[in-house]
Amino acid sequence: MDYIFDNERPIYVQLAQKLRVEIVSGKLKQGERIPSVRELALTTRVNPNTMQKALSELESEGLIFTERTNGKFVTNNKELIAKLKTKLAEEKVKKYLNDMKDIGITYKEAVTYLQELGGNK
Repeated sequence: MDYIFDNERPIYVQLAQKLRVEIVSGKLKQGERIPSVRELALTTRVNPNTMQKALSELESEGLIFTERTNGKFVTNNKELIAKLKTKLAEEKVKKYLNDMKDIGITYKEAVTYLQELGGNK
């Protein structure tokens, strides 16, 4: 996990978002035990309290759960993960389209760029 943080949002919010992406992308698999708070904090070079706050947010969303004495695990709820994946994709597409609009690129032109640069023309 190589994380670079910006100064615009709290670090725990950025950590939670990066972990969400790792869950929906399958880098963290359903039912997989995730490293301990201390291990994650060391890996990401953050304070363990900051990491715990990020994990608590994911747990409150149902994306991870804790098994007493066994650690924390990624949810097995495929539907929840699929909904989150759709939500994250929609957010990224809206941001892309808004960014293109801001620089004077039409929707059609933005789609053309995606097709040309993505290799799917």
